[in-house]
Amino acid sequence: MNDPKQYQTPLSSRYASPEMSSLFSSHTKFLTWRKLWLALAKGQKALGLSITDSQIKALEKAVSSIDLEKADEFEKIFRHDVMAHIHAYGEVCPEAKGIIHLGATSCYVTDNADLIQMRDALKLLHQKIIQAIRHLHPFAAQYASLPCLSYTHLQPAQPTTVGKRACLWIQDLLIDLQDLEYILGDLHFLGVKGATGTQASFVTLFEGDVEKVKQLETLVAQEMGFSKLFTISGQTYTRKQDIRILSVLSSLGASLHKFATDMRLLAHLKEIEEPFAEKQVGSSAMPYKRNPMRCERMCGIARYLISLHENPLYTEATQWLERSLDDSSNRRLYIGQAFLSADALLNLLCNVTAGMIVHPKIIARHLEEELPFLTTEHILMEAVRRGKDRQHVHERLRIHSLEAGRQVKEEGKPCDLFERIAQDPDLGFSFEELKEITQIENFIGRAAPQTHEFLNHEVAPILAKHHGIKTFSPTISL
Repeated sequence: MNDPKQYQTPLSSRYASPEMSSLFSSHTKFLTWRKLWLALAKGQKALGLSITDSQIKALEKAVSSIDLEKADEFEKIFRHDVMAHIHAYGEVCPEAKGIIHLGATSCYVTDNADLIQMRDALKLLHQKIIQAIRHLHPFAAQYASLPCLSYTHLQPAQPTTVGKRACLWIQDLLIDLQDLEYILGDLHFLGVKGATGTQASFVTLFEGDVEKVKQLETLVAQEMGFSKLFTISGQTYTRKQDIRILSVLSSLGASLHKFATDMRLLAHLKEIEEPFAEKQVGSSAMPYKRNPMRCERMCGIARYLISLHENPLYTEATQWLERSLDDSSNRRLYIGQAFLSADALLNLLCNVTAGMIVHPKIIARHLEEELPFLTTEHILMEAVRRGKDRQHVHERLRIHSLEAGRQVKEEGKPCDLFERIAQDPDLGFSFEELKEITQIENFIGRAAPQTHEFLNHEVAPILAKHHGIKTFSPTISL
C-alpha cells in the first residue's frame, strides 16, 4: 500500500492503467535484470564456459525471489544499484553467486531492461490505439452524411459532416499507429557489449574466440525476444533510439490533444459531448455545469507528454565519448513518465470514444444560422447563370450580408439574409427559389463519400489485420 504521507505520482495513482504501471514497476525492472543475468549465464554455458546445470537451475529457481528491502540495504553500502541487486540475487542462490553478471557491465542489465520494458509498453499502446480506432470507425460511418458547420480559424466555414470530421481524428491515429509499428519493428537490442562496447571482457572469457562472443550475443537477444542488435555501441546503446521512441509518443500526444481540444470546442457548442456519469459533478459552485473534464484531462497530460520529447534530445547531445553517467538518473524519470502519460491518454481516448453523445438538432440549428452567409457565392453563381452582372450582384450581396450580420450581432435578431435577397428586385430571386438552390446537400461536397472511402479502403483493412487484438475496458474511475 502506498504511504499517504509520501508523494506518489498521479500518473500511477490516478491516470495510467495497472498494466502500464506494472510494466515500469520496480519489481518488473529488477525481475527483468535477473532474467537477463539468467539468459547470459545460459548462453555462456551453452558456448562452453564452466557453468553447471545446478547453477543454472539455482538461478532459475530464485529469479522471482526479489527482496527489495535487502537490495536497498546493499545499495546503501555499495552506492551502486546493479551491484546491490547482484548481491541480493546471489544471496538467494549462493551456489550461482559467482557466475552472475560474468563479463558484463551495468548497462547490460539497465539498457537492455529499458528496451524490454519499452518494447512491451509500445505493444500495450498499440493495442489501445487499435481499440480507439474501433470505436471511431462506426461513429464516423453512422454520421458520415450528417451535415454540420465546419470552422476555419474557428470562424464558420463551408459545411462538412460529423463523420468526415471524425475521420480527421482517425487519420492522425493511423499515422501514429504506423509510426509505432515501425519503431517496434526496428527496435535494436544492446546485447552484450562490455564496458566500452568492444566486448573485450567476453573475448577474454572465451579465450579469444570472437565467434563465440557473437553467438553469445545472438543467444541472449533471442532469449529476450529481439531479432535486431546494435553492431556498434559505446557502453550504452545510442540514445538516438530513445529520441525516436519519444518522438512517436509525443506525436501521439499531439494527436490526442487535438482530438480532446476539438471535443471541448464541440461541447461548448453543445453539438457533441463526452460521456457524463449519472452522479458526476461539473462544478462545486454551479450545479448545472457539464464540463468536458475527461478531454480537459487529456489536454493537460498531452502537454506534459509533448514536452518530454525534448529530454532525450539533450541526453543524446551530452553522451560524452563512450558514455556519461548523467543520463542514468534522467532516464529513470522520463522513460516511465512518458509511457504512463501515453497510456493515460489512450485510456481516456478509449473511454470518450466509446460513448460520445451527438445532438443533431443543435448541429442543424447552428448550420441553419450560418447557412445563408455560406451560400452567397452559390447564389452569386446562379445569378450570373441567369444573365445578371457579376460585379453588381456581388455588391448587392455584400451589402445585404453586412446588414444581416450587423442585425444578428448588434440587435440579437435572427439572420434575415434570404428575406433581404428575396426582396431585392435587382437580384431576382424568390424566397422559395433561394431555399431550393441552397439545400444543404449542395454544400457538403464529397464529405460523405470521402468518409466511406476512407473507412472502407484505409481503416477497415487495418482493423481486419488486427482483429485478434484484445479489447480493454474503457472505464475511467476518476
